[in-house]
Amino acid sequence: MSSVIPIRPASIGCTDVTPLVERGQREVFCGLTGIIWLHRKIQDAFFLVVGSRTCAHLIQSAAGVMIFAEPRFGTAIIDERDLAGLADVHDELDRVVSQLLARRPDIRMLFLVGSCPSEVIKIDLSKAAQRLNQIHHPAVRVLNYSGSGIETTFTQGEDACLAAMVPELPSQTDAQPALMVVGTLADVVEDQLRQLLERMNLQVTFFPPRNSQAMPEVGPSTRFLLAQPFLADTARALLSRGAKHLSAPFPLGVEGTTAWLQAAATEFGVAPDVFENAIAAPRQRAEKALALQRQWLQGKRIFFFPDSQLEIPLARFVHRELGMDLVEVGTPYLHRQHMACELAWLPPGTRISEGQDVDLQLDRCLADAPDLVVCGLGLANPLEAQGISTKWAIELVFTPIQGYEQAGDLAGLFSRPLKRRTKLAA
Repeated sequence: MSSVIPIRPASIGCTDVTPLVERGQREVFCGLTGIIWLHRKIQDAFFLVVGSRTCAHLIQSAAGVMIFAEPRFGTAIIDERDLAGLADVHDELDRVVSQLLARRPDIRMLFLVGSCPSEVIKIDLSKAAQRLNQIHHPAVRVLNYSGSGIETTFTQGEDACLAAMVPELPSQTDAQPALMVVGTLADVVEDQLRQLLERMNLQVTFFPPRNSQAMPEVGPSTRFLLAQPFLADTARALLSRGAKHLSAPFPLGVEGTTAWLQAAATEFGVAPDVFENAIAAPRQRAEKALALQRQWLQGKRIFFFPDSQLEIPLARFVHRELGMDLVEVGTPYLHRQHMACELAWLPPGTRISEGQDVDLQLDRCLADAPDLVVCGLGLANPLEAQGISTKWAIELVFTPIQGYEQAGDLAGLFSRPLKRRTKLAA
């Protein structure tokens, strides 16, 4: 395989696709769910959801936090006294924040996270964050964003969080071009990508950082690669600070990872032999791992329900590298600019849907009878009862899947349901 993956012209593939746009009932988690991976990444931050007990149960269940653990998230419960106006919500919030910071002196960044209840009763968390920041800064920086299911779906919570952090990034002091990777990655994936880029003699920062005291600089000399496809607001905020976005496929599979790394190498003038030497060994391991999974997936038909905005890059990966046939690729939102390279690699005529009307999409799915469906938890059991193998979409967000070393694991997430059904049928 060539070390340079050419991006096809816009007239090829699905770049000019007209998606099937649906606006109806959706089956997705709310943006609060992003806290589950964000609180693990920014290790001195705390995420305080201003919401109901339902919000607390959602995050507790999704995180699987044990009762004696000290997680870096919690919920300021809006109870009957708040709703009835018997208590001043802002006074109550100030009290909860003061208690929290007194108990957890390790907190250096506090996020006030809006939810459906806080937005319904019109709590202005932006002003609350400004007020609390004046009280607790510089020991603690207080920011806010919305994870409400009214406004956000699933991964958009991360986008809102990072976008809220961009104004806090220090201005770039060095005029030399600098590379930033944007998007929350598992630490092991971040270390692998850093090592690959440093083998090309490229210095790189990651956003968000592991520690809020190590915020990367940003400015006109910043060049950034998106590691996640759902960061439209964050990218817009970085562009407003003068940074330049490097267009590339996302680092999923061998092709995607190679093209993603190539975008940085090209921008910074890395010699072809240096690039090839840096990626040769891990790319070879990834190709070998994919070959083992391809025998299970070649020729199988797959249907994606919209969930995380990962669907189009994943569809490109399973089609081009595993030989799967795409029945429908649903995505909550189609960002044509960020997805241009991915769309160019999809086969012409691919049915792409944007948004969701779950009943209509279920009808299409059952009529198409695919071999595998990627969907939310709420749809999986009914589809399994119809004899269709499913993969929970949330696993593709919670599991490290980026980069060469994870390519085989990513393919395994798709082959495992088919293997399980084969064993059950035996």
